[in-house]
Amino acid sequence: MTELEERIGYRFTNRALLERALNTPSVRMVDPSAKDNQRLEFLGDAVFGLLSADSVFRKNPDDQEGLLTVRRTHLVSGVALAAAAEKLELRKWLHRNVGAHEIPPHAKLLADALEAIMGAIWLDGGLESARAFFQRLELPFDEKFNEWDANPKGFLQMKAQALTPPRKPSYKVKKIEGSAHEPIVTVEVSVPTLGTVEATAISKSAAEVAAAAALLAKLQEQNDSTEHED
Repeated sequence: MTELEERIGYRFTNRALLERALNTPSVRMVDPSAKDNQRLEFLGDAVFGLLSADSVFRKNPDDQEGLLTVRRTHLVSGVALAAAAEKLELRKWLHRNVGAHEIPPHAKLLADALEAIMGAIWLDGGLESARAFFQRLELPFDEKFNEWDANPKGFLQMKAQALTPPRKPSYKVKKIEGSAHEPIVTVEVSVPTLGTVEATAISKSAAEVAAAAALLAKLQEQNDSTEHED
């Protein structure tokens, strides 16, 4: 049993599935014939969706569909999966392009790889093996979450439109580093009277979401501080 298999708690019968799960898309820059992990990621995303839906349904018998959806989204969000991948130290085993930049925290690349591993486990061992892996991960089952966690961009827009006069969040790409296959994008979001923050992620859309969430968190901290003073 390899060290990674020990960390994820599953021994593969078909070790090639695990190896493919670790192949990021950029590995094809080294070997154009290599098969990356995107197909397994697609499958693993669906498996995570099934297991997370089953989990929040069982743990929250009084919640209606809307709140269950938010809980499920929060449980297996890109940030949550990337954090779980970090705890497994998954970045050490990823196959990438030679000279690729360092993977930043909460990178989509890590979440994608974890989904690919879930897909590989599903194919190799079936539902119960996938469920055991899911339960092994330290996902935020009981962590408190904000009402905007499922859609921070949408919630920030609602807050901006509620201002007098109504405003609209403005997103601006400040910097792009890395390769075309694995870019690191820094985005700034600004709302007059609410503030301006920057966030970094591996895609423009993910950076926009992270920036919106960061601004909402900043506003929440300011609100909590004001309430505490009162």
